[in-house]
This record gives sequence, structure tokens and C-alpha cells, in this order.
Amino acid sequence: MINKIVKSAAEVVSEIPGGATIMISGFGEAGSPIELIHALIDHGAKDLTVVSNNTGSGYVGLAALIENKQVKKMICSFPRSTNSKVFPELYHKGEIELELVPQGTLAERIRAGGAGIPAFYTPTSVGTPLGEGKEIRSFNGKKHVLEYGIQADYSLVKCKYADRFGNLVYNKTARNFGPIMCTAAKTSIVQAKKILDLGEIDPECVVTPGIFVQKVVEITNPEDESKLVAENRRYICK
Repeated sequence: MINKIVKSAAEVVSEIPGGATIMISGFGEAGSPIELIHALIDHGAKDLTVVSNNTGSGYVGLAALIENKQVKKMICSFPRSTNSKVFPELYHKGEIELELVPQGTLAERIRAGGAGIPAFYTPTSVGTPLGEGKEIRSFNGKKHVLEYGIQADYSLVKCKYADRFGNLVYNKTARNFGPIMCTAAKTSIVQAKKILDLGEIDPECVVTPGIFVQKVVEITNPEDESKLVAENRRYICK
């Protein structure tokens, strides 16, 4: 019997080793798997390469993971935003690496990785510092930069509903990077607000089929990241 449900966030991230490459879903707060990230902080894996849209907010979630010196490199589109405090400071001290990728290119690199496409050409970043040193070809008289697909050892993703097969439904824009990150990781770990019985999810509403998901944990009352940031809360490793 297929059953991908794991009892706790701590248990579900316990296998992640140091040095792993991890994709973390989210667009700001929307879709950020904060409980999985906090469990990863408690787990203690270090020297991680993290692929995400940004570097987190305040001192919780991804920002807390970075502050705890567990991330050696970020691959992201927005290393600095309104409430990003930790990453900019560490980066200017030379204590963390950054690979800056335009947002559309980042999404396509992840999608390509999940689809088994090793590389593709895009006009984005031509003539900018982000295109320097990369292969350039012209198509129909327009220059394009070669970009490589991204794959990861793990993805940490948040959804609204799941079942024990790992079929997922997202909450509106919280869907963002989750579906493609599930396809591009060897092991996809998902936190769901509610795990439904088989058959309760309309097949027409499934966004991520269970074949792309390995483990699911139910987090019925996920933290509100914006509220934590507004209260200047800081996640401390247990």
C-alpha cells in the first residue's frame, strides 16, 4: 500500500545530509514551507546549497536557516527585499555565496531540470554582468545566453491539500515554484495543511501528481511568516 505520510516535520527532514542541494518553494510568504525549514534548522545539516526565489524575511524561515550558518550558497532572484536582513549582511562579509538568476530564467532552469532538459538559450541577461562568461548564440538575428537546468537532492514545498499518494493541491499563488521544484528534485518533501482521504481530491484539481512526491507531513496550523516578521520574532534552534 502506498503511503507517503510522515508523522512529523522533524522526522521528514531527518535524512537530509550536509552538503545537499535543496529547492525551497515560496514567493515571499506565499508557499513558504516555514515548518519544514525550522525542522531543518533543528536537524542541523550544514553546507547546503539552496535554490529559492529570495533569501527570506526577518529572522524566521529561510532567513533563520541562513542566519544559523547552514547555507553556503544561495541560487535566487531576489537576494535583498524589504525585510531581508540576514543574507545581505553575511554576503557583504563574504560568508555566503550567491548565484543571481533572473526570476523567469530561474523558473525555466528548474522546469528544464525536472523535464530532463540539460540546457536552453534565452535572450535574458545578454549584455549584462549575468551573461558574462556564458556561451552566446544568435537565433533569427537575436543573441541568446546558454543557461543550464537545475536539479536538486531535495525540495521543500508547501501545499494546501494532499493525500497519502502524494497528490497535491495548492492555495492560489502559493502554488508558485512548488510544482516545478517537485519535478526537479530526487526527493520532494511536502507540508500540507490537510491530508485528505483517497478520492477526496478531484483528479481535475491535482496540480502535482503523486509520482513527483516522496514524503508528506500534515501541518494543520502553519505559522504566518508575515506576522512573525512584523513581531520581529527570531527562530532559535531547539
